[in-house]
Amino acid sequence: MRIRIITLSSILLWLHTLSFAQVGGIEDMYRIKVPVIEMAGPDTAGTILPKIYNLKPDGNNKLRVSMKVDSSAIPVNLSKIKSLLNEDTSSYSDDFSSLIEIAEELRIDCVWVTSQEYFSIWDSNSVNPYKIDGSKFSDTLSLVLYDLAAGMKWSSPLDKTHITSNFGMRSYRWHYGTDLKLNTGDSVRAAFDGIVRITRFDGGGYGHYVMLRHQNGLETLYGHFSKTLVEVGQIVKAGQVIGLGGSTGRSSGPHLHYEVRYQGNPLNPLEMYDFEKNLLRYDTMLVTPGSFSYLKEVRKVFYHKIRSGDTLGAISRKYQVPVKTLCRLNGISTKTVLRVGRRLRVR
Repeated sequence: MRIRIITLSSILLWLHTLSFAQVGGIEDMYRIKVPVIEMAGPDTAGTILPKIYNLKPDGNNKLRVSMKVDSSAIPVNLSKIKSLLNEDTSSYSDDFSSLIEIAEELRIDCVWVTSQEYFSIWDSNSVNPYKIDGSKFSDTLSLVLYDLAAGMKWSSPLDKTHITSNFGMRSYRWHYGTDLKLNTGDSVRAAFDGIVRITRFDGGGYGHYVMLRHQNGLETLYGHFSKTLVEVGQIVKAGQVIGLGGSTGRSSGPHLHYEVRYQGNPLNPLEMYDFEKNLLRYDTMLVTPGSFSYLKEVRKVFYHKIRSGDTLGAISRKYQVPVKTLCRLNGISTKTVLRVGRRLRVR
């Protein structure tokens, strides 16, 4: 097979020649179809390589190089940017996308994600890095959950769903998800197509857990795994097994802690699911200010009045608040003497 290689010098010579051609001036020059340069080699480095470069004039009559990824020829592979995926990028400048030597757009099946949007807030450590106050949400958004024509599928996280604990207040603290019964080792599946943002272990809470970012703007969290089967940056499909059920972290028995979040703020999964029938309630979900009205209740301040025999450990267990949180809320240390009658803030 003959491969024709066009060098940069030959392109510049071609453009220079055109600039002096009698074609009606510089404006006419930009009406001429510019060449397409096909890359001569396959992707051997495991990176996302563009198949075609196009030279096009922009609105300011300047030539601009753009890249197009042909996903049918080159599979998407995020392995070369795993080091970035494991960082908190929320503090990077707006020019962060220039650090990523990939196409302007990543084609992930039928979903286009601009690199600027994708990496502008990406944190594989924090469940909520967005710093957006849901109580101030004032819009009404329509989020598509399921659309076969557009290739948007969904899956129940479990083959059978039986609620053991609902979203809401539980033992003096707010429970931000829905707990579903399972047996250790049961398969847990991705609810929608997405990308793995977090895989971590939280000994005092979620245990082994996974968080996925989805194309519809939602994120889902799956807690208490006995084993995690995906890694940060991995693309997953709806229904793909991402972990095995268990009882790790703060758990009294095997179950799946399942959360749905928008811009970091939890939503009641019952707004989406009919768990009794193991079905989605709607193909499109409305997110309104009412979706976050529960935050007023969450932010109420609660106090515990110290009685004889109380210890920070006992108070921590009673209200399910870490000792370090109690100390921070009350400006004390673990060595502070707890005087009978004093009020300690527990939330």
